[in-house]
Order: sequence, then structure tokens, then C-alpha cells
Amino acid sequence: MRVISDIKLAITKSFIANETFAKIYGLDQSKSFEDQFSKVSFESVLFDIMSIAIYAFEVILDKHYSDVTQKLTEEKAHTARWYRSKALAFQFGFDLVVDSDEFNNTNYTTEQISESKIVKYAAVVEAENDSRLIVKIAGETDGELNRLNEQQVASFKTYMQEIRDAGVKLTVINYEADKLFLDLQINYDPLVLSANGQHLINANYPIVDAIKAYMKELPFNGELVLAHLVDKLQQVEGVLIPTIMSASTSWIDENTNSYGDAIGIAVKAIPVSGYFKVESFDNIRYVV
Repeated sequence: MRVISDIKLAITKSFIANETFAKIYGLDQSKSFEDQFSKVSFESVLFDIMSIAIYAFEVILDKHYSDVTQKLTEEKAHTARWYRSKALAFQFGFDLVVDSDEFNNTNYTTEQISESKIVKYAAVVEAENDSRLIVKIAGETDGELNRLNEQQVASFKTYMQEIRDAGVKLTVINYEADKLFLDLQINYDPLVLSANGQHLINANYPIVDAIKAYMKELPFNGELVLAHLVDKLQQVEGVLIPTIMSASTSWIDENTNSYGDAIGIAVKAIPVSGYFKVESFDNIRYVV
């Protein structure tokens, strides 16, 4: 919000720049208002009064905006995007400001606040069979996605129950990664790759690297599309024809808390946990 002096400055600049007023008053438009009018002149006092009135009006508008924003915040049902942003804003070990969905960061350093934000990935979707929101979360260690521990999840669930809209049912999913099983056949160029897929010059395994890169490029809770993975492999130096012979996935069963049987992927799949982890790179056959 502008202060009174800024408002008066805007008025006097406009006054000086006006060609009609400049002609009537004989003003030098290269000089300021203060250089040509006394502080006790009629014009200066008039502009003081106008500035105060405008300032008071802006204060009223700001208060009205604040009141309306607060009412909308309190009354409007929040979107899935809002729940996702709140999940990412969770701070482990911190308390909320009373009657607020914001954390109290008083007397904490920027580093402490950053370290407390343990939810690095989040996605919120609506359940297909009943009226509830599914909140998928994951942490990160050394660049790898991972599940949070029991204490962290318990704290997170308490936080989400505290800030949720009345009547909204939430289910928090914090699972180990969905296992991804790939069976690949790679027709390769022997001038570039060896029979086990190693690059003859760089000594790395570019097909494995490409698969890992594709998995990292997938957004959290993003859709794995087999055709896109093939496109990724097609770009690898030394790969002539990449073929996915089969692909399947297995995820944690919430009732048994163990992995179920692998289910085949025909075209695409979304991970139940929010993210995949390739179980093994041993099922890659290299064909000249």
C-alpha cells in the first residue's frame, strides 16, 4: 500500500506534466512541484487533502480485500492442488500456528525449516469408488525416492487431519516403490556396443542409463508409457531396434503390507505408490 507522500508525489507530477496547467500557472515542466510552490500554498494544501483522502480510501480497500480473502479461505472447499501444496509444506517436528494451517517458524533458521520439510513428492487424486482424496507422498535420500518412517507418517496424518476441510476423507499412501519388471530385446550395433550392452569407448551401459533417466523424468504419480520408453531407448547410440518383450508391475497390498503378484502392462500404468523402481536390469538381451 502506498504512503501519503507517494500519493502526493504522483498527483503533483501529473499536475506539472499537464500542458493546460503549465500554461495557466506559467510552470517550468523541467522543475518539480516543490521548486515552484510553497508548502503552504493553496495548491499544496489542496493536494495534501486529496492525498490523505486517497490514502484513507486505499486503506479501506485493503481491509476489504483482506476480509474477503479470509472468508474465502474459511468457506471455500479446497482443490486437490491445494492439498498437494499443503502436503509438500509439511514440517516434521514443527507445530502449527493456533487456528491456522501455517507452521510456526519463529526462532528457527532457514536450514532447520528446510530440513523439516521431509515430504519431497506428493500427488492428490480422487478415489474412483468412494468420496475421498488419496494423498500419495514420498521422501528422498541421496537422490532416490523413499517412503517415510512410521513416526513421520503419523505426524503427517495428524497434520492433514488438522488442516483438511470438514467432511473430507483422506487416505495417505506412503508405500515402497512399485516394482517394475522389464524384459527387453535390444538389436545393437557391434561397432558401438559389446555383446553385454557396454559402450566400447565410454565403458558405461547406455541402455541401463537410458532406462534410469526415463524413470527419473517421470513426474511423481506420472504415467509410465511403454511407447515413450521405447522412444527413449531408440535415441541411445548403438541401439538399432529396442523391443519391450514384456512389462509388468507389482505394488504393496494395503491389507497384507506386502507385494502382490505382478500385473502385466499393456500400454501404460500409473504407480500405486506414486513411483516405480526397476527391479532388475538382468532381463535385457542383446542381439546383433
